[in-house]
Amino acid sequence: MTQELDTTFDPASIEKRWYAHWEESGAFRPSRPDAEPFTIVNPPPNVTGSLHIGHALDNTLQDIVIRYERLRGKDALWVVGTDHAGIATQMVVERQMELRQDKRTNYSREEFVDKVWEWKAESGGTITTQLRRLGCSMDWSREQFTMDEHFTKAVLKVFVDLYNDGLLYRDKRLVNWDPKLKTAISDLEVESRDVNGHMWHFKYPLAGGETYTYVERDVDGNVTLEEERDYISIATTRPETMLGDGAVAVHPDDARYAPIVGKLCEIPVGPKEHRRLIPIITDEYPDPDFGSGAVKITGAHDENDFGVAQRNGIPMYRLMDEAAAMRRDGAPYAEVAKRAMEIARGAEADAEEIDALNLVPDEYRGLDRYEARKKVVADIDAEGLMIMVEDKFITQPFGDRGGVVIEPMLMDQWYVNAGELSKKPIEAVKSGEIEIVPKSWEKTFFNWMENIQPWCVSRQLWWGHRIPAWYDADGNVYVAETEEDAQAQAGDGVALKRDEDVLDTWFSSALWPFATLGWPEDNAALYEKHYPNDLLISGFDILFFWDARMMMAGYYNTGQAPWPRLYLHGLVRAADGAKMSKSKGNVVDPLGLIDQYGADALRFFMAAMESQGRDIKMDEKRVEGYRNFATKLWNATRFCQSNGIGASSTLAAPEAKLAANQWIIGEVQQTLEELDKAMAELRFDAAANTIYQFTWSRFCDWYLELIKPVFAEGASETAAAETRAVAGWALDQILVMLHPFMPFITEELWHALGTRKYDLILAKWPNPRANVSKPATDAIDWVIELTSNVRSAKNELGISPGAKLAAFLPKASDLATSTIERSSAAVERLARLTPVTISEAPSGPAMQITAGEDVFIIPLEGIIDINAEKARLEKALAASQKEAKSLEGRLSNANFVERAKPEAVEKAKADFAHHSAEAERLQAALERLG
Repeated sequence: MTQELDTTFDPASIEKRWYAHWEESGAFRPSRPDAEPFTIVNPPPNVTGSLHIGHALDNTLQDIVIRYERLRGKDALWVVGTDHAGIATQMVVERQMELRQDKRTNYSREEFVDKVWEWKAESGGTITTQLRRLGCSMDWSREQFTMDEHFTKAVLKVFVDLYNDGLLYRDKRLVNWDPKLKTAISDLEVESRDVNGHMWHFKYPLAGGETYTYVERDVDGNVTLEEERDYISIATTRPETMLGDGAVAVHPDDARYAPIVGKLCEIPVGPKEHRRLIPIITDEYPDPDFGSGAVKITGAHDENDFGVAQRNGIPMYRLMDEAAAMRRDGAPYAEVAKRAMEIARGAEADAEEIDALNLVPDEYRGLDRYEARKKVVADIDAEGLMIMVEDKFITQPFGDRGGVVIEPMLMDQWYVNAGELSKKPIEAVKSGEIEIVPKSWEKTFFNWMENIQPWCVSRQLWWGHRIPAWYDADGNVYVAETEEDAQAQAGDGVALKRDEDVLDTWFSSALWPFATLGWPEDNAALYEKHYPNDLLISGFDILFFWDARMMMAGYYNTGQAPWPRLYLHGLVRAADGAKMSKSKGNVVDPLGLIDQYGADALRFFMAAMESQGRDIKMDEKRVEGYRNFATKLWNATRFCQSNGIGASSTLAAPEAKLAANQWIIGEVQQTLEELDKAMAELRFDAAANTIYQFTWSRFCDWYLELIKPVFAEGASETAAAETRAVAGWALDQILVMLHPFMPFITEELWHALGTRKYDLILAKWPNPRANVSKPATDAIDWVIELTSNVRSAKNELGISPGAKLAAFLPKASDLATSTIERSSAAVERLARLTPVTISEAPSGPAMQITAGEDVFIIPLEGIIDINAEKARLEKALAASQKEAKSLEGRLSNANFVERAKPEAVEKAKADFAHHSAEAERLQAALERLG
């Protein structure tokens, strides 16, 4: 029994109802034990997050795939959950505490962590509710959280295994230190920004007032400058780091400084009586052609300097505390400087002693790094040792969450040997065991993986997986999954203290494809069936944050790839192509679009615009257009209902004799083939376009128009019965094929058409199994092409769409002859041609219309004013040609293309395409007039 549809399609009234029904009925759970599994995992959003437009794209694509595979009979599982998001979550909770004039340090670590769990219980589910609004068919019964007990066990096991295998270790290296968050962050969490800055040039006096002859030469070897100097010139953008210099380096081939290599120079900062002397060394790093060619080496605060210091055994002195203020600790500067000089002259000193030495002069201690910078510059300038200062753009590293300039800092952290773990993923991608789609991302993947650095996995936070390492009083470390195991390693009576740090959030999320399935022990059956997963869909922006690390973790922990295919989609950008950001005010709220146009329209927009990893430009008009598409399907279904067309009872196509019915069956089969091919290739845009064109054009516009006479009064009941069966079946196929893209409206229409044994979400994928008559389908295609061309020609020439025109066909093909004989009523009703005469046309002005190999002559005498129409078309053609030529000239101008705003260039390209097409259309119209 059909359910009469409302006259107006209202997405809001159906979306909440159907989603609740699906979830409550268990439709999202894998429930086909004997079926082939299909498994995907969602990139777990931060528990602090809200649905943004990137989430909407990412999860829409995943839902399309999982619904598609579920309809194809797979035992489909979409694993869902959230990430504990160490830094982000701790920031949120601490901000809330600040609003209450409270702070984290007022509590013990355990008390603060309890407060985070309380926040999670009250406010941490926002994004999961929003994913439901999008229609995501995730298995919520197994919702995961990276701090769940079973997940935590897996994390601790992996840490201990890596440590025992020598792939995880503690080391003193340079890290990206966020002074606001007071934690180390990874390279991937650092944003480089160009900012206004300065380059200061200073003199480092030679020890004892020694001098040398400084000579500069041109490319031909001619002397351009020769003078006696008692200093070496260096340039820096960070003068405050001079306090920790360990050497000055020059290139070994730089003849200017050859006389002073191996000598000592003085750091021109601090009390004169305690100025430190540092050696002048050679290294390949300095560029003789950049600045003075001499580089100060501060190994504890610069990545490049760290490498030079390591290669040359230069001591590295840490200058700043966790807030990036100059250190206050340690002995007075006079004592420290003396010891540093002894070390510089070759005295033995271990890493701990060097790290403990605070070489910040007393008057600088406690100053913020930028206050210290001002004082260093002022003091050097007052002494006459500043050569000059340049204003220039400099690239500075900012923390992506803290928002402040990162300070490179030498400190002890935990590291994973990513170079070793990357070997199997690299080989897997090269061999094709893992396919990256689109393939163009492989080069980027290899470049990063083959040059990967040790992965710093420790973070100085309270919220997260605490590192399972304990220390005794002598600093010996014991790594174990439990404190009892660590104590057993240390021995009875040995006092132990646990490491204060937690693990990088990405360390735990790297285990997502298998730890969510019960690995290593909680649910072996689930793990064995659904691991490896079948596909990962991810934004390219987390390729290295997450995707590559899952490959490493998958191979190391399970011996298998986590999935055979990785699909990387692009970003959703603003309409002008700019990156969305709150500061620009161009962020689009997907929930607002859902409120306005419905989830189905937004989902279809995302799919239709997703073209193998290219960025998507937000276009609200397109979203509105897909809402109109849904409305058209709604109205088409109402038309079917009004003509007695309801739910089909067959998976195979019904028997059909009428040409229109055979034609639509053939169109279903062709659409199905194209859709399956597009989905196999992960061409979401092609898949969406395929079902869109079939639904809108072939079914709604043509098929329903073709079958209207069948239901007219006096028509054959046999023909009507056949057509009702075929039309109901074809509409069912549309609903099934469209369901992955537009789940809400299709489920509603599925049930509105009649009583069903099952919900659409659990229906069977189309399998027409039909043979259709090619002559019959060719005839319908011929009528459609003729009608389309007549309508286009009328539009070009300003002829009323409803005007009936006589037509002549001097040479008719067999297809034309048979179709006109059997279907002249359809040609008259659709193409508005009557009569159609198979003979030569009379002389006089006429236009030509083609259909297949047939050329129709349509007289225009008395229909339009030929001369006036020619004049109008010629005028419009000249205007379009002129505008197209002007735009072509602008686009061929390299200065315009390279210097104009991107949106201006894009607009010029679009305008050129429009006017070029318009010129072609107008030229064709003129040619029709002869």
